[in-house]
Amino acid sequence: MSAFAELPTLPLQQIWDGVAGRAVHGEHVTLAVVELDADSVVPEHSHENEQLGMIIAGSLTFRVGDETRELSIGCSWRIPANVPHEVRTGPGGAVAVEAFAPPRDDWNAFERLAGRRPRWP
Repeated sequence: MSAFAELPTLPLQQIWDGVAGRAVHGEHVTLAVVELDADSVVPEHSHENEQLGMIIAGSLTFRVGDETRELSIGCSWRIPANVPHEVRTGPGGAVAVEAFAPPRDDWNAFERLAGRRPRWP
C-alpha cells in the first residue's frame, strides 16, 4: 500500500443520511474529509474517539456538550472522548476536515458509495 493517495481515489462512505466521508486510517489516527449535504443532520451521538475538525466549505450549527455555535469556513472544534455532539447544516451544506484518535475502526462497516467526486476543492 502506498503512503500517498488523492482525495478522489479514497472510497466515499455513507455515514448518515446526507453525510458522507473519505478517510485515511493510520495506526493511531483517522483523517477524514466529511461532506454534509444541504439541510442534513448528524444526530446526537458520542464515541470513544477524540475528534478535531475544521470547516473548509459552507457553514453549520455544531453542538458539543452544552455549547452550540454557528460555524463557517475556518472555524474549528475539539470534542473530547464520550462527549455528546450533533451537527445541522443549512441550505448550502458544508465540507469539514476531521481527525479522530484512536482511529475510527467502526467506519469500515459503512456503505461505500460509487461515482461521486469530492465537493472540495
